[in-house]
Amino acid sequence: MRAITALQIRAAYIAISLGVLIGIAGFVRIGALLISAGTGVIALSQWSARRIERYLPLVIAVVLFGLALALPKGL
Repeated sequence: MRAITALQIRAAYIAISLGVLIGIAGFVRIGALLISAGTGVIALSQWSARRIERYLPLVIAVVLFGLALALPKGL
């Protein structure tokens, strides 16, 4: 597996921050997608950690991604 660089970690944190801000602004689906993508990258960067610390954040990111896709479009 390729190593995740510091630039990619920084981009993941920016994606999470933007996701939170966009979600607060009312675009919940896009915010959740950004948060799940950023969380997935950070979880993959911690691949040498123990089993729970490795898989739990990755599973949460995948579930959040699925939830974001299942959200209804608008009101």
